[in-house]
Amino acid sequence: MDLATLLGLIGGLAVVGAAIFVGGAGPTFYNVPSILIVLGGTFMTVMVKFSLKQFLGAFKVAGRAFSSKSHDPENLIAEIVNLAKIGRKEGLLALEKATIGEAFLQDGIRMLVDGTNQEVVKAVMAKDMQQTMDRHNWGERVWRAVGDVAPAMGMIGTLVGLVGMLVNMNDPKAIGPQMAVALLTTLYGAVLANMIALPIADKLHLRKSNEKLIHQMCIDGVLAIQAGQNPRVIESMLKAYLDPAHRDKSANSGK
Repeated sequence: MDLATLLGLIGGLAVVGAAIFVGGAGPTFYNVPSILIVLGGTFMTVMVKFSLKQFLGAFKVAGRAFSSKSHDPENLIAEIVNLAKIGRKEGLLALEKATIGEAFLQDGIRMLVDGTNQEVVKAVMAKDMQQTMDRHNWGERVWRAVGDVAPAMGMIGTLVGLVGMLVNMNDPKAIGPQMAVALLTTLYGAVLANMIALPIADKLHLRKSNEKLIHQMCIDGVLAIQAGQNPRVIESMLKAYLDPAHRDKSANSGK
């Protein structure tokens, strides 16, 4: 579980909720028609932009925003270097018995053990990586679309409420409460977009970037192992993917 995402989401909503209830206007901020306009209108509009499979898949992909289950690049480098040592000393067939934590790397090593041509290995792994990135990209686009549409639906709900208020102008005492209810949809739309949808989209983009880095490291590592390169050369090559601070830290820990 990614605590940053969970705490940020719950904490942000809790702060807004606490401010509302401390002000003593808690029940006023709950309005079912406004919620239906924002939630129903937003998700139905977003559904028009995508296929049903892409739309429903975005909710599954959103779970990745709350998951911290990702392979550490430094550990991955150590794992690839270890595999390179085994392959260099005992041959590529010996890698069949090796325990590999990263599934994408395991698929690449399996192709090496099967004697697959280097160009084929590179093409298959690159295609697999691109397909994975495309799936994540659709999830990010759906949630970004929710962030774009929600404020507009909030404004539509406000206009609907204002029309209802103007129709009942004969009762001056009802104007204030009706105006407050009309503005609630704008609030709901802003909260849905800026506190939920857009942060999830940004976190999915971060997850996608990290996974692309891991996959690219796996591809380079597998091809280097197949070419029989020296494990130290492979390690130096893969460390180029790390930022300078992590490279220095890794180098110092290896001394």
